[in-house]
Amino acid sequence: PQGSEKAKSFVHAFLKRSMPKMKDEAIQDMLTRKAVVLEHYPKKKTKQKRKKTKGFTAKQRRELRLFEIEPEQQRYAIFLPLHELWKQYIRDLCHGLKPDAQPHMIQGKLLKADLHGAIVTVTKSKCPSYVGITGIILQEFKHVFKIITKEDKLKVVPKLNNVFSLELDGFISYIYGSKFLLRASERSAKKFKLKGTIDL
Repeated sequence: PQGSEKAKSFVHAFLKRSMPKMKDEAIQDMLTRKAVVLEHYPKKKTKQKRKKTKGFTAKQRRELRLFEIEPEQQRYAIFLPLHELWKQYIRDLCHGLKPDAQPHMIQGKLLKADLHGAIVTVTKSKCPSYVGITGIILQEFKHVFKIITKEDKLKVVPKLNNVFSLELDGFISYIYGSKFLLRASERSAKKFKLKGTIDL
């Protein structure tokens, strides 16, 4: 048909203009294969690197005093609701502290539990001045507990060489600080041995 001839001549002329260096025989060869690939190189998209949001360094946190509790906030009564929340958290974690509950199961849960809000007492220590300190744990670090006492005094008690006790619904658990030298986040993923040497 006349239309197909026009189309063929148009394509031939278009290829001649687009590729002036190519001979007529080569253009004709391309047309017989009925597949024309024009040389076009798309621009490569450069992937933008995501900038990681950097948190504060330990030095910056100290300078900003992010973990320091203001003196006016160092009152035992303020943190009693936190202790009530902690008790409910432990009851839910241990599926209720019933009299027939297995002590090993509860002990295993407490070893990995968050202790912020727990009332603890120093029962044994190589330093006699620490024995008898009782209060709510406000902060737990790798080596120390920060405890607020009923006298509204903030005490920093080292874990090393100290034994702590905590009581909940008649169940008393002992924490051997020397075996507890971990941050709270690291402790939740650690596997503790239930049997082993116990010392201060």
